[in-house]
Amino acid sequence: MLDPQDTQTPIDVVTLQTTIERALGASRGRLQMSTLVDLQAQLRGHIALLREPARKAADQMWRGATRWHRHITRLDGIERQAEQELSPLPFGALIEVQLLARDCQWLLDGYKENWR
Repeated sequence: MLDPQDTQTPIDVVTLQTTIERALGASRGRLQMSTLVDLQAQLRGHIALLREPARKAADQMWRGATRWHRHITRLDGIERQAEQELSPLPFGALIEVQLLARDCQWLLDGYKENWR
């Protein structure tokens, strides 16, 4: 998955998957804004780690291909969404965190599969 000569911090797949599952399950029980803020921060960090391998994968693709276009468009959207402020409303914040979790899952799946 990672180049042995790459100096990037290794990606802890188990920790990322645990965070994603917590975020997707955040609607079970009481909605706590502090929990959602914490999950958003964790997901942003995970996305930041996975962004570089995703960009490198895009650089290896033929730029005219539909596959490249879908990949880069999704990645650009994920980066924009990760930069957004969390909604002050609990339900809105929950939806945003769950969408970030789905984006993070897409990045993680691509990373684990070495971007297919």
